[in-house]
Amino acid sequence: MTARPRQLAFDLEYREALGREDFLVSPVNAAAVATIDDWEHWPQRAHGIAGPSGSGKSHLVEVWRSQSRAMRVAGPALAESDVQAATDAGAIAVEDIDRGIGDERILFHLFNVAREGRLALLVTTRALPGEIEITLPDLRSRLRAVALTKIDPPDEGLLRSLLVKLMADRQLEVGPRVIEYVIPRMERSADAAVRFVRELDRQALAARRLVTVPLAREVLDALELKSEG
Repeated sequence: MTARPRQLAFDLEYREALGREDFLVSPVNAAAVATIDDWEHWPQRAHGIAGPSGSGKSHLVEVWRSQSRAMRVAGPALAESDVQAATDAGAIAVEDIDRGIGDERILFHLFNVAREGRLALLVTTRALPGEIEITLPDLRSRLRAVALTKIDPPDEGLLRSLLVKLMADRQLEVGPRVIEYVIPRMERSADAAVRFVRELDRQALAARRLVTVPLAREVLDALELKSEG
């Protein structure tokens, strides 16, 4: 019997739904959502959001940008030219500062400009500010003192909703049996959900297979995403 040829699977760009109405709210992230909604009343015009990879920090930044018209910059890329651009925009999001800060003096200066009321500053990180290696003492103190909202790992309800959303973003047709099979067996993290759905999509396209429980099992095994529980 001739084996069915595998189709080349290209990692095509897809549109991720990033509007305010697309953000999945649950007890683990409700405080972060409230923080974004109340951004005009942040103490000293600055705030931090900390949460694990894939927990929705970038999505919340996009929601905030739609409200504040903020510019955004990755922490490792932060440079002197961003000061004037941020002041002109009136708001700036500096993301993933735990991955590095391009110029620590610039971030400290942005905190000062925010304190003066000339812009709003949002920083995001996977680690707590006290756990980030900072060379500049003044910036270290400022980060430890900034108002901070934490996003916890997803509970079962949020993980289920997140899987459904990620699959819908990729236009994957998945029955409820697949979701219910995966939930108790998968590592409970947003990052694991993102990796799982991305690989599930790739495998289904490559093998021209429907998304079924056997395929989901194969992907969980291949990515070693099974829950230790």
